[in-house]
Amino acid sequence: MSTVDGSDLGLDLHATRVEIDGHVATVWLHRPHRHNAWTGRMHAEYRQVLARLDEEPTVRVVVVTGTPPAFCVGGDSDALAGHAARGAYDGGLPADAVRPGHGVRPEWDADFAFQFAMRFPIIAAVNGACAGVGLALALFCDLRYGAAGAKCTTAAPKLGLPAEYGMSWQLPRLVGVTRATDLLLTGRVVTPAETEPWGLWNGVGADGAAALDLALATAQHLATAVGPNALRVTKRQIHDDLLRHDPAAAIDEAQRLLAEAMTTAEYREGVAALREKRPPRF
Repeated sequence: MSTVDGSDLGLDLHATRVEIDGHVATVWLHRPHRHNAWTGRMHAEYRQVLARLDEEPTVRVVVVTGTPPAFCVGGDSDALAGHAARGAYDGGLPADAVRPGHGVRPEWDADFAFQFAMRFPIIAAVNGACAGVGLALALFCDLRYGAAGAKCTTAAPKLGLPAEYGMSWQLPRLVGVTRATDLLLTGRVVTPAETEPWGLWNGVGADGAAALDLALATAQHLATAVGPNALRVTKRQIHDDLLRHDPAAAIDEAQRLLAEAMTTAEYREGVAALREKRPPRF
């Protein structure tokens, strides 16, 4: 398939880039001269890009990474200095910024929890330094791949700040309370190589390019070997059930969804492919 970029999608992007290749979209945080430091413009563009990709029915998986050499080093230092000078926080996000994923569940109507509500899986390829808000973005992705030596930190405590962007909610769920408390209280720098056994990463590559390759390989598998409806529904089940405290309700919902899926052409193709010993054509 031909490749489509931001301009083809009608997007005027300066702090991000996007490219669609087949069923996989890759989004780059794109301020390499500042190691992709986060700004209000980048935030607004990131939301805009995801909202636009949600309108593209061919897109089944999204990979988010950083233009080398970093993933995202956190909030731009000039913006942080501005907060200090004003004595108040201003995220720089326009009041009319689009809100992808909002309205699905109130628990997800926030940054970066809205990523749970998107119809497609979002895979983070942490290809370099990842701090603060950059780490929060990655934590709220569905899957994460990291470069072995990428320096990662929650950053906030060293700035005299509390845990930001819901990391105190998400990080313990990924790595356990003991390890999460360590990272959130100390702000110490760790790497994917060091934390590979923790459950934070789905895979660790030798360097940034290898981490991106791992993420893209998984994206291609999800986009071609897995039914698109199954992919969408299963992602929703996972995040719904993380908020549910009733296993019987989860099972009942799973059985309802199963019965519904068995009426679809997608299911019939999956069964046919199994019986004919060939890859499915979803």
